[in-house]
Amino acid sequence: MTKIATSMHLPKEPQYHTRKWYFSSQEIEDFSPSRKDGIDVEKESQLRKLYCSFIKELGVKLKVPQVTIACALILCHRFYMRQSHAKNDWKTMASASMFLACKLEETPRLLRDVVVVAYELMHKKDPSASHRIRQIRFCSSQKELLVTGERLLLATIGFDLDVQLPYKPLVNALKKLNMYPDLAKVAWNFVNDWLCTTLCLQYKPHYIAAGSMYLAAKFQKVKLPTEKGNVWWLEFDISPKQLEEVIQQMARLLEQDPKRDSAGNTWEGSTI
Repeated sequence: MTKIATSMHLPKEPQYHTRKWYFSSQEIEDFSPSRKDGIDVEKESQLRKLYCSFIKELGVKLKVPQVTIACALILCHRFYMRQSHAKNDWKTMASASMFLACKLEETPRLLRDVVVVAYELMHKKDPSASHRIRQIRFCSSQKELLVTGERLLLATIGFDLDVQLPYKPLVNALKKLNMYPDLAKVAWNFVNDWLCTTLCLQYKPHYIAAGSMYLAAKFQKVKLPTEKGNVWWLEFDISPKQLEEVIQQMARLLEQDPKRDSAGNTWEGSTI
């Protein structure tokens, strides 16, 4: 069994200068940094689910909006496409991703608050954790660890702080097509689900928004406009071929994990 790191690998200088944030499924599955360190696809998938769940729970406890949680998820996904799980503790990096996301989405939280809440969440089965993290010296050491994690995150992503989310193109399209709020809740929930998968590493935000809207319409049994001059997918700057590819990827994920069906329905497969 591969040992997962409880530390971090901090480069002396930023190592990455490219802004490539979209990868093929083969790059993700076969050539991630973790794969090179002996962590297989299944194990990395488990680790991804762990840090996503942690980030979501941390965000709720810090009372930040969904967009901040989504930003933190993407930052953490991007980090682990350039750094290995074998060398970097996912709890530390998930906490650092949330701390940075709070700044980027203009929902700042105090360093101490993030440290305390994250530590209590990491050790929620330990009744002494709450007391320990509030001791000045111990809390200071944890602050230093989180700041180091943030530095590592920034260096790894090459200080590229442009994180685009699917929510804005989704809401804009729904409003323009007069389908808000009919499809909004289900489509929004689908977006939330996909951000916990590698789809946000494969497709641009408006592609994920388009696929989520399509699935929401299917499950709500709502017909999307396709007549000339009012074609719904044109609102997302996506071609039918690209949309079909995204939908099929989403369909496969639904088949693998039916609980992702945000409308409570069974996926039957379809084409646009």
